[in-house]
Amino acid sequence: MKVFNLLLAGVGGQGILLAAEALGTAAIREGLNVRVSEIHGAAQRGGSVVSNIRIGEGALAPTMVEGTADIILGLEPLETLRNIRFASEKTLVVMNSQIIVPPGIYLKGEEASIPSLEKVLEKIRLFTRNVIVVDALKLAKDAGSAVAQNIVLVGALAATEKLPIKTETLKSVVEELVPAKYLEVNRKAFELGYNYVKSIR
Repeated sequence: MKVFNLLLAGVGGQGILLAAEALGTAAIREGLNVRVSEIHGAAQRGGSVVSNIRIGEGALAPTMVEGTADIILGLEPLETLRNIRFASEKTLVVMNSQIIVPPGIYLKGEEASIPSLEKVLEKIRLFTRNVIVVDALKLAKDAGSAVAQNIVLVGALAATEKLPIKTETLKSVVEELVPAKYLEVNRKAFELGYNYVKSIR
């Protein structure tokens, strides 16, 4: 494997950096060369957050070129669309269904201009037809905490079997990284995301 490109996109407070750390650590644990970069837009909660994870001997630079993502993991639909230039027709998009309206929109009275999930999907499918939409909020609540949406999506990603990382490695790294008091919630969140994708593929 020369290089495998994974892009994570979402907003501050969604746990993108934990998800990126889990994926990067799992790759290292399997002896793979990995580069992880974090690109923050507005640093406050609700601002854009993007992480590039590049795995393989060809991964020398920390960021990928547009059109070269193997997978885009979208924790929020609008941010997924904002980064869709990194996709090609071969890219798999695994995306949360929950749109988070940027805080400034309400101040400007522009909430009516926020596109629906259907409109976002329509635009994403102009780049790639390989899209899996996950109601991560519902599954996270089923696991015991709405905050676990990031781990639901990591579990969903593992279920695609497109990652160059074993599911068991990723799962054990997630369990090590989350705080002990939230271990059971996150374990369940991972399994619910994983099982959901397995049930639709």
